[in-house]
Amino acid sequence: MQQISAQALAEWLADEQRENPVLLDVREPWEHEMGHIKGTFLMPMHTVPVRLSELQTESTIVCICHHGGRSMQVAAFLDSRGFAEVYNLAGGMDHWSQTVDSSIKRY
Repeated sequence: MQQISAQALAEWLADEQRENPVLLDVREPWEHEMGHIKGTFLMPMHTVPVRLSELQTESTIVCICHHGGRSMQVAAFLDSRGFAEVYNLAGGMDHWSQTVDSSIKRY
């Protein structure tokens, strides 16, 4: 598992030459509704073990939560299950809203 900054992820998503990763939002639905990165796939943390089959092990996945703690745990879990390339969004959506997209409300 690797860490990725909000700025590095924004640059990745803007690069048309690079395939986008799966943006796995592990927050709760109410958090996701408050604001999210376009194209995220919502899978609350507590559902990941039972929904694991919805993810492909060869996919590049960026795990996202509010501050980066839950997503780090999910990223470590996916890494331990043999997923090829897993990142944690350092600072989570809170940092994203401060540095990349200020239209996303902080909470």
